Amino acid sequence: MTSTTLFWIFSIISLISACMVVSLSNAVYSVLFLIVVFCNTASILLLLGAEFLSFLFLIVYVGAIAVLFLFVVMMLNVKIDGVKINYSTIFLIGILISLILLIQIWTALQLDIEAYANIGVSLYQNNFPTIVSWIQEIELPSNTESIGLILYTSYSLVFIMCAFILLLAMIGSIVLTMNQRSGVKTQQITLQLYRNQNKVVRFIDLRKN
Repeated sequence: MTSTTLFWIFSIISLISACMVVSLSNAVYSVLFLIVVFCNTASILLLLGAEFLSFLFLIVYVGAIAVLFLFVVMMLNVKIDGVKINYSTIFLIGILISLILLIQIWTALQLDIEAYANIGVSLYQNNFPTIVSWIQEIELPSNTESIGLILYTSYSLVFIMCAFILLLAMIGSIVLTMNQRSGVKTQQITLQLYRNQNKVVRFIDLRKN
């Protein structure tokens, strides 16, 4: 089985699973199909040679976010309400978002990425994609090394800002969970440990008149 056949198999399964995610009314089934989408996308990235992004999808999205969504949905016990959905409005919004996404992809493909100059890789030569042989590929940096060089050189400021935003989100979640209400009855362990056992238990003789 060639890589092209595997690519089409994973792509078709991803598209079907993505349609099931947005069409199913049960939130648990939607999250399960979302995990299938992430797994097939990771397989496609692995076929394309982007092994770092592939394992990043599996570890971050499938291993953390999707499983978290699944447990949260199951614990909340979301009930299906009989709400009528206007599919025409959703269809128009979906078309608009798809057009914006296609414009962004087309714009990204038209631009020559200048960040690759920092690692000594040229994507285009005379307006054509550069063909690199396996012998020359050995001397080039790996995908993980290339992503690290790009992140910490051309996009270092953006990388630090994202880390700062994640730090603020983590601190905010800790502060929200530590917010204690005044009217809540709590267990006082010290008073329970220092109590007198003779005053706690009292024996009553029921046969005595």
